Amino acid sequence: MKTANAERLAEWNSDERMRRYLTWAGQCSDRAASLYAINLQLSESLYVPLQTLEVLLRNRIHHVLAAAHGPHWFEAGARVLGIARQHEQLRAATGDLRRQGRAITPGGIISHLTFGFWTMMFNKEHEVLWQQTLHRISADPAGRGLRRKQFSTPLVRIRHLRNRIAHHEPILHWPLQQHHADMMQLMEWIAPEGARWCRTHDRFPSLVARWSHQLPRSTA
Repeated sequence: MKTANAERLAEWNSDERMRRYLTWAGQCSDRAASLYAINLQLSESLYVPLQTLEVLLRNRIHHVLAAAHGPHWFEAGARVLGIARQHEQLRAATGDLRRQGRAITPGGIISHLTFGFWTMMFNKEHEVLWQQTLHRISADPAGRGLRRKQFSTPLVRIRHLRNRIAHHEPILHWPLQQHHADMMQLMEWIAPEGARWCRTHDRFPSLVARWSHQLPRSTA
């Protein structure tokens, strides 16, 4: 039996979008509608750690690199960045600020860059930068002596999760608790007080505990 809510949801969404939920629900429309709602609420709850991590990460990177290379460390003349895509993003950010009539300041540019830009700071092209300077990103003694890959590996997964949420894609089959734990660990390393603040506003643990028995098996 299909309730009115399930019928409306089917009308609002494409067959392609609902197909995965129906598969998880054994073709039960009401169950698929319930899973769709759970996906929405878990996605919403993950914005708190995702946003907090992004802000803490970019500010901590800027703090460390500005101390070593000056506040304009991201400019081509500083020779810090090793990835062409990052220079493209910097040009785009500068152009956007100019079009908006805003001042071109380090703070303005830093806040205008994407999460992808910041995750690229831990790519293999920046191994030397990591060894010389960026390893200082850890503000917590427990994070001293870490390797670049201990940042790059979880950050790539977190970026993919962030993109799926931003594009309203299903995430129920992803190892969400592991991704959440990774976000919290990264925050603990770079800004312990920020991590504690995040925990006080983070609804994901309670929501995923409530619905864990309804989630499909992780396949991502």
